[in-house]
Amino acid sequence: MRIFISTGEVSGDLQGALLIAALQRQVVAAGLELEIVALGGEKMAAAGAHLLGNTSSIGSMGLFESLPYVLPTIQVQRKAIAHLKENPPDLVVLIDYMTPNLGIGTYLQKHMPQIPVVYYIAPQEWVWSVSLSNTSRIVSFTDKLLAIFSEEARYYQENGAKVSWVGHPLVDRMENAPSREVARGQLGIAAEQVAIALLPASRRQELKYLLPVIFQAAQNIQAKLPEVHFWIPLSLEIYRDFIEKAIQRYHLRATVVSGQQQEIMAAADLAITKSGTVNLELSLLNVPQVVAYRLHPLTTWIARNILKGSIPFASPTNLVVMREVVPEFLQERATSENLTQAAMELLLNPSRKEQTLADYREVRQHLGEVGVCDRAACEILQLVPHRAMLVI
Repeated sequence: MRIFISTGEVSGDLQGALLIAALQRQVVAAGLELEIVALGGEKMAAAGAHLLGNTSSIGSMGLFESLPYVLPTIQVQRKAIAHLKENPPDLVVLIDYMTPNLGIGTYLQKHMPQIPVVYYIAPQEWVWSVSLSNTSRIVSFTDKLLAIFSEEARYYQENGAKVSWVGHPLVDRMENAPSREVARGQLGIAAEQVAIALLPASRRQELKYLLPVIFQAAQNIQAKLPEVHFWIPLSLEIYRDFIEKAIQRYHLRATVVSGQQQEIMAAADLAITKSGTVNLELSLLNVPQVVAYRLHPLTTWIARNILKGSIPFASPTNLVVMREVVPEFLQERATSENLTQAAMELLLNPSRKEQTLADYREVRQHLGEVGVCDRAACEILQLVPHRAMLVI
């Protein structure tokens, strides 16, 4: 059985790896062999995929921010299509990564319509779409859309997609997360130590627009709480040098760690973080957080004044329940002063922290039951032509 998977960026690599593990479990149980070729990253490769291209660092948010990645994106898209021509798989799975996957899906619809296409974790058109153009394209080439949010499922179903809501894969991932005590023991953090996780970047643009404001907030907090220590898990090793130099510039007491992001988050008293999937991970670990995001000012101006776009929230934690569970600061509100004030409130006000933890319980109820990745794998394998009966 041959499956092609296409995704990009750090979060897509993680979700792809979790899905591959579930696919492998079900196929092995059926006595079959599975070959997976993918656009993805190191986690997917470790899970058993043969990487056609490493896309974990090819990605951006925004208009101007995406310009450096136009050529690499076109190249990787062409490479994928050339591979599909020469080696038609039994099925294709697309995970997020909208621009390349729209191209791949459209090509398959036109030239290889016999190959089923599953979109797992579809682009968040339900949050920020300014027209139905991309939604219509996604629906037109997708045989089955596997939604991770209930609102996502509703949106795409109303627009004509065949949808199954499987829940959010982080629910599975967090089943094996260490407790706060275990994580602190692994990292050597004393029980009384104030530990704050800083998660400024999984994309290169975030090093420019987000890291300075997050590190300045950390410097402010350090001045108020001399006993604090900051922990920075690397999303990509290539960012280490930049981050370590920034630590020196801001005179932070901080430790940079590779490969232990979950342990650092579980051990933290608080996180100051970019907006993204990591917000849900922190929510499931019951770690209070302050969220920030910034784009190029011109991108924001075009979005507001020409595209007339607006979003209710940026953090997935807030989007799940459509209200502010965690404080988030976007664009001009993403200042070190605002981040510092919100962080100190969560650290020093027990009732504020208790309210956050109570809200997290509500968020958790909207993410589905354990077994998400196995449900997704089952849905995918049912669409494999001529072989589905062997694996159901």
